[in-house]
Amino acid sequence: MNPVDFVLQRSFPSVMVPAREPLAAMAGSGERLLVAADGVYLELARSWIHVVRRIARYEVDTAIPYGAVEQKTELLCGPVPPALVGEFLQMARRALPNEVGAWIVWNAATLEFRLVALPSISHGPGHLVYERPSLADGDCVVVDCHSHGTGKAFFSRTDNQDDRHDVKFALVLGDCDREPSTALRLCAKGIFERIDTTPEAWAKALSAEVTR
Repeated sequence: MNPVDFVLQRSFPSVMVPAREPLAAMAGSGERLLVAADGVYLELARSWIHVVRRIARYEVDTAIPYGAVEQKTELLCGPVPPALVGEFLQMARRALPNEVGAWIVWNAATLEFRLVALPSISHGPGHLVYERPSLADGDCVVVDCHSHGTGKAFFSRTDNQDDRHDVKFALVLGDCDREPSTALRLCAKGIFERIDTTPEAWAKALSAEVTR
């Protein structure tokens, strides 16, 4: 086998799901394709999250001698502290009318969350280009946040391009000069799942900042 193909297949293997015994768990962080009875699934394992999603179905009713897989999302790091979402709104308001970005980071060793500002290379009311800061060992980006200044919160084509290789939640805050609008989704290697309802604790933290 070509050496490059060998390395790629080792880093992103395909696994036939057994029909008569449990599927062996992944050993550490990584990703793999699961070939199951009803289609092909993408499994992603990180220290902070475990995601399984079906990404393909069979076009013909062929008998596939493999087992079943359940889609899942396990947030291994626990809930994101609402205060950090409120802190990002403060940051977004200080940057008005320009956009600003930050990461909510979780450390696998300390089990603590913190907000990390993203140094802006260029920003304005309708754009943001930032420098990716260096993170400590064990740090994981859980929520990638950016603001839309006084505009509405939404995900742009640029956001889709930027997010398609990542495993994270993405949060946009808009209307930062008043009651903010929000856009939230799970990004999982090109899978974008919109979360239509902002977590209640996050919404309360944002409202608390508005009334200050």
